[in-house]
Amino acid sequence: MTPAPPLLAVAHGSRDPRHAAAMAALAARVRALRPGLRVDIGYLDHCGPRVPDRLDALADAGAETVVAVPLLFTPAFHAKQDVPDVLRHRRLTVRQAATLAPSPLLLAALDRRMREAGVRPGDGRYGVVLATAGSTDPEANAVTTIVAREWRRTGWCAVVPAFASVHQGSTIGAAIEDLRALGAERVAVASCMLAPGILPDRILEQSLAAGAEPVTEPVADTEEIARLVLVRYDAALPSRSRLSA
Repeated sequence: MTPAPPLLAVAHGSRDPRHAAAMAALAARVRALRPGLRVDIGYLDHCGPRVPDRLDALADAGAETVVAVPLLFTPAFHAKQDVPDVLRHRRLTVRQAATLAPSPLLLAALDRRMREAGVRPGDGRYGVVLATAGSTDPEANAVTTIVAREWRRTGWCAVVPAFASVHQGSTIGAAIEDLRALGAERVAVASCMLAPGILPDRILEQSLAAGAEPVTEPVADTEEIARLVLVRYDAALPSRSRLSA
């Protein structure tokens, strides 16, 4: 039986060591869910190992096909330009999977973090800000808006999107004020980020400065995101190789 192609998780990378630790925890969860599948991480920037080095190592180990899963929520510049560019390899066929959002599994991971922070769906006291990085690409920001709308439909009283680096859409502070104007007694902020780093810290700072709490932790180290990575991996496999998580 032909072994399944290796899974290369493509992460953005950060100088903050918490980022790499969260990515390593996510990779460990993926391996635990799919024993026998080779799961590696390669970074686009700031830390290593870089994606080309990982691809070289996989080719040296005998791989012919690799499935690359971008650890990115939306189809912004990194997913559309940086990832395809870095995945070109003369010895490998590299299949690029879709980005992670939208997905019910992402909503489940956000739910998990909210419950851990003491906030539950249906609590009418709370409005929720879905906070992410933001992009110059309107398609990427539209995905965040879709996630907020779908999450609201699962039982949350009010969910609005906001962006830590505003190019289009609402700032985190403005979104918090909008929810208060709609009658929310309290505002919780869901950090729709994979791993700790500069932007999640900015989300926390902006949220606390506007009087919102709790602010949830990033979601990489959750079973739901590990399962989502495998869903994207399976969908990108050649049809004969497709497996179920």
